[in-house]
Amino acid sequence: MKLEAIMHIPLSQYAFALTERTLVIRLRTGKNDVRRCELFYGDRVHPTNPIQVFSISMKKVASDALFDYYEAELVSDYTRVCYYFYLEDESTHYYYYGQQFLEKPGEDRTEYFQFPYIRREDMAIIPDWAKDAVMYQIFPDSFATEKGSIAQQPIEKMNHLKERSSTLNGGTLKGIEANLDYIEELGINCIYLNPIFVAGEYHKYDIMDYFDVDPCFGTKQDLKELVAACHKREIKVILDGVFNHCGAQFFAFKDVLEKGEMSPYKDWFYSLKFPIEFTTPPNYEAFAYVKEMPKLNTGHPAVIDYFCKVGTYWLQEADIDGWRLDVANEVNHDFWRAFRKAVKAIKSDVFLIGEIWEDSEVWLQGEQFDSTMNYRFTNLCREFFAKGSMSVTAFNYGINQMLMRYQRQVTYAQMNLIDSHDVPRFLHYAKEDERKLSLAALFLLTFVGVPSILYGDELLISGEKELEYRKPMIWHPNTKEQKMIDYYKELISLRKSSKAFTSGTFKVIIVDEAKGLYVFERREETERFWVILANTPNEATYTIPAENNKWQVAFGNPETIIENNSRHISLKLKAYEGLVLKQC
Repeated sequence: MKLEAIMHIPLSQYAFALTERTLVIRLRTGKNDVRRCELFYGDRVHPTNPIQVFSISMKKVASDALFDYYEAELVSDYTRVCYYFYLEDESTHYYYYGQQFLEKPGEDRTEYFQFPYIRREDMAIIPDWAKDAVMYQIFPDSFATEKGSIAQQPIEKMNHLKERSSTLNGGTLKGIEANLDYIEELGINCIYLNPIFVAGEYHKYDIMDYFDVDPCFGTKQDLKELVAACHKREIKVILDGVFNHCGAQFFAFKDVLEKGEMSPYKDWFYSLKFPIEFTTPPNYEAFAYVKEMPKLNTGHPAVIDYFCKVGTYWLQEADIDGWRLDVANEVNHDFWRAFRKAVKAIKSDVFLIGEIWEDSEVWLQGEQFDSTMNYRFTNLCREFFAKGSMSVTAFNYGINQMLMRYQRQVTYAQMNLIDSHDVPRFLHYAKEDERKLSLAALFLLTFVGVPSILYGDELLISGEKELEYRKPMIWHPNTKEQKMIDYYKELISLRKSSKAFTSGTFKVIIVDEAKGLYVFERREETERFWVILANTPNEATYTIPAENNKWQVAFGNPETIIENNSRHISLKLKAYEGLVLKQC
């Protein structure tokens, strides 16, 4: 047995509470190294000694290139739990606890792994509505000026601070509201807007005033009316919170520029040096060395208080439903803890998403964010579907690692995206092959997590450079573009038709390296679906064991089925074609 491969970390993604009576316990072992794995648990404060322990079999739920991952769901009345593991291979066995491997368990419960107390305050509780969300990301400047139209003309206005505000394409909040029919008909029930507050540049990440809407986009009243119109259609609204940095015309930084070390706001900014050199690069900390975006000192009490007020203001003023939080990994943890506490006190089901591109576990313990932007998902889809540079096996390993990365409820709330406003479009990497986008979209909308669609993906928008992948929305689709819109509508409808896709279990069924076939299951109680992805440039015939069940096509072309009986299903799939089967 490879003892060096075995790992368990208490109070982490390896041991967490789903409810006050339900714990999930995970264990990592060497790949194909253990034939039996059991969890023993008991009441850690029971007055008897030794305490009574109970056992539960652990199931292998994931595997990657090096490790297997076992999991058990422990439901009991115990609020204070101690536990250990029993591991067995072909020739040996061990009891594992407290980083020890023993041939028999000791009687001292204090040496076991501990879950001290299942406290509701420490649980990662996700807003119920978020789990069922299908998100649509809108870059406001690029979306619409009016119904079915985008001006594609730059706008420049003097804002109330007597500073210049500008955009490139003329998109407005009223333009978004005028096209809610389109958004609703697509099947969307949540929109995420890139920054809309008063700022200089078209992207609005250089914010001057966090308490007002940029005049190029409209007014505060326009936002309130947009949110109200969305809510009438049961569409949630998430705004972009840029609190790591501000614009150079933000009142506090302007004061520092004018008064230098005498400014009462000098401590609002991170590592200022005097005299300030407003040059490229500047002699002060700034976002990506951009002098117009000075870095805020988010550890300062006054800064924390100010932005907590920003967060709560828009919940109360416009009734928004969530915040996507920019450059979240460069802001200190106490800031986010305070921000969460402030906004959740106003609206308990506000959804908080951090922009973090790497492993985010430290932010996802239930005290900071509910979710993060899942760029690991983006990268896997790009390499496997778009570029074809990743094998089916490697893709499967990546998916399994991703599923074990966080607590289960957090994984089911991850913001999964193929595209965003910060990266070249998927179609650019796919060399404009819409078949690959179709297959990736099928995966996006049937996989675990919250699917997010960047405006225009459903219209085959492509682009490598910033102004290309943020290009204006297409409002008069040609035949090919309309076909993709209809495809997305059908996919979203499928996802919303069953809890299997939003809260059901995930299980890998087939990984066929030779044929480029990947099949996985989504299951919820009596509903069971198999998602079949043929990620190959060649048409091929596949035979899939039917497991003594009858299956019917839930999504895709029924004519792909050559033979369908309780023993097996034979399919003939075209290059980059997908199918969803439902058990009858």
